[in-house]
Amino acid sequence: MLALRLPEEIESRLEALAKATGRTKSYYAKEAILTHLEDLEDAYMAEAAYLRFKASGEKAMPLEDVMKEYDLEY
Repeated sequence: MLALRLPEEIESRLEALAKATGRTKSYYAKEAILTHLEDLEDAYMAEAAYLRFKASGEKAMPLEDVMKEYDLEY
């Protein structure tokens, strides 16, 4: 269970959306959190992968070389 306080403006927008669509405010709050959570997870995983790569000392390969290696159009 999660409880949070929203600024009045956001609460009003959420209320209006819920009334206009016949869904609950909780439904839209959950949808917004799930969507943003996926973006946050992707960003943190990408950052962690970058930091591991940077710490490894391995050299980066230019995109053009990667495209050639896998026979992709550049």
